[in-house]
Amino acid sequence: MKQSVFLSSVIVITAVVAIGIYMFILGDASHFRNADRTLSKDLLGTVYTGGIVVPILITLTLMDLTLVFERLFSLRKANGRSSITTFLKAVQGNLMAGKIDEAIKACDAQRGSAANIIRTGLERYKLVLGDKKLDAEKRLSETQRAIEEATSLETPLLERNLVALSTIASIATMFGLLGTVVGMIRAFTALAAVGGTPDAIQLSIGISEALINTALGLLAAIIGIVAYNYFVTKVDNFTYMIDEASYNVVQILHARTND
Repeated sequence: MKQSVFLSSVIVITAVVAIGIYMFILGDASHFRNADRTLSKDLLGTVYTGGIVVPILITLTLMDLTLVFERLFSLRKANGRSSITTFLKAVQGNLMAGKIDEAIKACDAQRGSAANIIRTGLERYKLVLGDKKLDAEKRLSETQRAIEEATSLETPLLERNLVALSTIASIATMFGLLGTVVGMIRAFTALAAVGGTPDAIQLSIGISEALINTALGLLAAIIGIVAYNYFVTKVDNFTYMIDEASYNVVQILHARTND
């Protein structure tokens, strides 16, 4: 629910900002040589002549940037307050010394996804440790199950909005192509002007519209694809580190149980 509200808010806000940029910045009279805004005299005016698809492509680009910053912030938060490597060494050191409560306190101080997962496993281990009906293997099995459940809850949070980035990259390419086709239609219409004389102004506007939409569509798509691949790699590395840390925790507990 929160995720859908967030994405809906991003779409609405970026669309409003994009329309404002298109109308009041790109469309400012100072960027054109004539009153009807067909002859641009700088790059901003040229982008404005790209037509109605331009605000859509600006919206997609702004959505890309918004989701990139959101993912950077979320993954940084998932790491916790300090270096995750230092945190894991501290937890393992406490467990090897038999200080489970100290390890849990370290998780509370660290926070983040890895700390939450390990804390869940340690709390379950403490809970089953007092159950005399369970043998050592079953206690470890319960601990492992708790860690797996916590991991399954944390992983979607790490992967949030990655599908949106991938979708934006695909949509941006399609909208860029749509703008290109519309521009080329305008250009060919200018070539087929009545009287046999091509309308040079409309021809140049049509070609400009086609190229601008192609460029903006590719820009939004490139940002989305690069960001998607970057964050997928980050999430994969992070989840691998969590799995390795969880495995080490279970092995330490197993070794102490057998002592």
